[in-house]
Amino acid sequence: MRQLLSALSYFSIFFAPFLFPIIVWIVARDRYIEGHAKRALFSHIFPFIAAIPLIYFFVTAQSVASAFGFVILFFIIYGLSFVYNVFKGIQVLREYA
Repeated sequence: MRQLLSALSYFSIFFAPFLFPIIVWIVARDRYIEGHAKRALFSHIFPFIAAIPLIYFFVTAQSVASAFGFVILFFIIYGLSFVYNVFKGIQVLREYA
């Protein structure tokens, strides 16, 4: 059950990216589950935190090409976060298998 809740915190990027890890983090009484829920929540929020300076640079961009580059950079960061969550979810499920 520990692995399942921890893995679902990471896999929630598919169905409830912020809500599910917060609920698990608040409700869980096990430090193992809480730790994974915190990491999953941060990995879901990180791309949007990284987008704040990217939005600033996008707005102040001097050309369309540089603005397009910032959009691409955001999608790369989000994509890496997405892959990280899937990888960690699988890793947690395989820990005790």
